[in-house]
Amino acid sequence: MKSVHKWLLLLATAVIITAASFVIIFLPPDEDVPFREASLREYSATLPDFSGSRGEEADIPDRSAILNSLSDQHTSASEWGERVSGVKNRHDTEEKVIALTFDACGGPTGNGVDEELLSFLTDYGIPATLFMNYRWIEDHEDRFLELADNPLFTIENHGTAHLPLSVEGRTAWGIEGTASPEEVVDEVLINQEHIASLTGKAPSHFRSGTAYYDEQAVKIVEMAGLTAVNYDVLGDAGATYSAAQVESALLESRPGSIVLLHMNQPSSGTAEGVKQAVPQLLDAGYTFVHLGDYPLTE
Repeated sequence: MKSVHKWLLLLATAVIITAASFVIIFLPPDEDVPFREASLREYSATLPDFSGSRGEEADIPDRSAILNSLSDQHTSASEWGERVSGVKNRHDTEEKVIALTFDACGGPTGNGVDEELLSFLTDYGIPATLFMNYRWIEDHEDRFLELADNPLFTIENHGTAHLPLSVEGRTAWGIEGTASPEEVVDEVLINQEHIASLTGKAPSHFRSGTAYYDEQAVKIVEMAGLTAVNYDVLGDAGATYSAAQVESALLESRPGSIVLLHMNQPSSGTAEGVKQAVPQLLDAGYTFVHLGDYPLTE
């Protein structure tokens, strides 16, 4: 009997050690570990597989082909900021149309869902363009798919790690940007592939994290089959504006304006400001459109 008890004790100990080892090995990566620890492509290999049959319908340029094209090109940059050659900031029209665009940035401080805002847009039939980051989609996949299936909303690409887009590692707002053409490609394409795999449709427009670019990175965005888009109306200043400030900013819109707002900060003044401004703009004769409804211009 003692030998049986001893054997059971040894077996239980082995099971506990094995279980502990499994937990240690398969703990998910810390969300706060910066992407700079490894390339974006290496980091993406640690995330769940997002290849799916729906993505086969989308036409996405091959990463290797883009990099091969870049190998013979001069890629040092001379421009840096939000107003950079090739970045579109408004619609090229005099019609009284406005494009509301909302960023979902993801990450530890940008991972919320402003349901009050989304409900208002849905209830009042207001079209909007949603720029979605890879991390936000990963954490809200079911909600993402609901939004993607709603014809009021167009889904666009807001990058993989929400980085400023630089071929030289420039910094914006304290955030270190992509450090090479290869990282620019991955910041764009990993999320492009992700969205296409979930929806069957590849986005047509890209906005970088912080809305900063250099002109060489913009060319890479174009090689990936996308148009880089920023704004001419700063709607909520990174979801820091009060409701009154958001309302005031939106009322500065003019024909063809593109407004930059956020849908990932439910405690901000964005929803209330939008709710106050939209009826006034409708009364003034404006209609709301998607980015793809009119030609874009710088």
